[in-house]
Amino acid sequence: MTLQKTDDLLAEQSYPVTAEELAERCGEHELTLPNGAETLEAVIERCGEETFESAFDAQQSVYSALSSKAIGRKGYSDRDPTPMGVDGHEPLSF
Repeated sequence: MTLQKTDDLLAEQSYPVTAEELAERCGEHELTLPNGAETLEAVIERCGEETFESAFDAQQSVYSALSSKAIGRKGYSDRDPTPMGVDGHEPLSF
């Protein structure tokens, strides 16, 4: 399942809802991530004992609780230069 489909699934739920209730309702769905997959239940469990007041709250919490499997290349940014005085990553040429 993509993140857009996850947003749609979360939007279909009735709110307010606890993280535990949401995991029971939607937890079996598997998220397809750039570096693997994980269940929505695993992501929601990382949100803690939260109560979501709206679909937006649930979506933001899920996004913030995604594992490192959701990250492309760790530490990579083509936008921000390494700050002065900080040893950054060695440039990688493709």
